[in-house]
Amino acid sequence: MEQRLVGALAPLLPGLKEVSHLRPLSGGAVQETWAFDVVRDEGTLPLILRRARGTLRADRPYGINLGGEAELIRRAQHAGVPVPEVHHVLSPGDRLGDGFIMSFIEGETIPRRILRDAAYGDLRTRLAAECGSVLAAVHRIDPSGIAGLERRQPAQAIDRIYQDYLALDAPGPVFELAFRWLGDNMLPDLDPLSLLHGDFRNGNLLVSPDRLRAVLDWEGAHIGDPHEDLGYLTIPSWRFGEIDRPVGGFGSREDLFAAYEKASGRSVDPKRAHFWELAYTMNWGIQCAQMAEQFLTGADASVERGSIGRRRSETELDLLCLLDPEGRHAR
Repeated sequence: MEQRLVGALAPLLPGLKEVSHLRPLSGGAVQETWAFDVVRDEGTLPLILRRARGTLRADRPYGINLGGEAELIRRAQHAGVPVPEVHHVLSPGDRLGDGFIMSFIEGETIPRRILRDAAYGDLRTRLAAECGSVLAAVHRIDPSGIAGLERRQPAQAIDRIYQDYLALDAPGPVFELAFRWLGDNMLPDLDPLSLLHGDFRNGNLLVSPDRLRAVLDWEGAHIGDPHEDLGYLTIPSWRFGEIDRPVGGFGSREDLFAAYEKASGRSVDPKRAHFWELAYTMNWGIQCAQMAEQFLTGADASVERGSIGRRRSETELDLLCLLDPEGRHAR
């Protein structure tokens, strides 16, 4: 792979001598991530390769492909969103599959370190507000011309979650109750809709002790209600044990919403955000159940699938708290 990387990057980086220290980083089921260094006359340049997992071609069943994701990241950079710089989108001639090469940014993504280490103490006091400002910039991105971006009004988004639930064939009374609540409290359509990140949460935010340095993993981007991203960021599972700080385990909804309103000029409807918090809490619970099924059937017997699959029960408890008429939003 090193020589193929040299071939892909040589026309872009004059003086390139070699690629070294190629190493896999953590990745999802759809994509893999590699870190490597490019050695040039003027020094070493650290880079990241993001490509389709296990295939030379990634025709996803839904959503944008990696070329579209790369274009979206470039537009995000122009909109003022902190993201890595995209250097090259792979072509068939590169013989590296479907993907792109981007800058390596030094920082931390592991939530438990961000939420507990003393080095990030000052950052935690203002990170919710930073997220609000960054999400306002995300929602200003022009998505025109990017193929594969789904357009979802609220009823369409909930129906998609419901179809995933039916396909799982693992019914549960808490999920049934939550779907009934969502149906009874369905949000009206919104116009205009906005470009959404779709997975904006602690874990996909790269930080240093002084600031949010990059928003990662844009593969879930779609067009929808801006409150989706706001509510998604607050679901209990993304708090990683810091349950009393609803925004990522580090901040308050008030700070998030106030910063978003200031940066976007839009008003935030807390009830609309709560709807999406509940919806995506359930969506994560369904995904946990899917992983449990994969583990139990042997389709994917990895420790990761088994350990995450067990967390369906946590999301059911979270849903009961979110459905509480007194509005308690914590376990």
